[in-house]
Amino acid sequence: MKNVEGPPYVPGHALLAGRSAVITAAAGAGIGGATARRFLEEGARVLISDAHARRLEAYRTELAEEFGEASVAALPCDVTDESQVRALFDTAVREHGRLDVVVNNAGLGGTSELVDMTDEQWSRVLDVTLNGTFRCTRAALRLMRDTGGGVVVNNASVVGWRAQAGQAHYAAAKAGVMALTRCAAVEAAAHGVRVNAVSPSLAMHPHLAKVTSAPLLEELTAREAFGRYAEPWEVANVIVFLASGYSSYMTGEVVSVSSQHA
Repeated sequence: MKNVEGPPYVPGHALLAGRSAVITAAAGAGIGGATARRFLEEGARVLISDAHARRLEAYRTELAEEFGEASVAALPCDVTDESQVRALFDTAVREHGRLDVVVNNAGLGGTSELVDMTDEQWSRVLDVTLNGTFRCTRAALRLMRDTGGGVVVNNASVVGWRAQAGQAHYAAAKAGVMALTRCAAVEAAAHGVRVNAVSPSLAMHPHLAKVTSAPLLEELTAREAFGRYAEPWEVANVIVFLASGYSSYMTGEVVSVSSQHA
């Protein structure tokens, strides 16, 4: 698929200097991996997690060689397992002393018409995408309410707003992430914690190319006003903004990262 040339990469500006962050589903070339890199470029220390231990360690090594061993740690985590989620957040505090930012990026997609969808397909997508975000948000808020501040950024999707055939389970999960974001934000505000979400339309990465047909990708790309899909780092830039002090008066918001035609 041809991609129209995008903008030049934006350098870091120390927007997250001194911050400690947890980023889920951060192994590889997708939004999570791009977010980890952008956070490091902005001066943060990160703990990255993923269900794929080998890929996670490979990416941690790559980042550590570039940004230093003290800046990046990794721990495998299946967000459908509460004990693993607890271990992830305990490790964040142990490794970096505190927790300032959590990026809930873990999600699972798939394509199936509703009439053919099995209970297992439905439940699996919701457990990773919605329940996983719930578990990690809950763990984050329990820590942040005691330290008097912090930021949670969830990864939703425009599919949570807009219908797409074959995506009932994913759309329901992402709409749930949006509602969870708004409710959590109201509860967390009294503790100085902000909770927002990004809602990307089409950010290209290798995994998406593997699980989505070429005709569908062409159709989705044609909907974008720029005539191209987003690079993962372009979504990560908005996550950086929401994690930084530049968005200090924003909470409960879902920010669309999209150039789709109305």
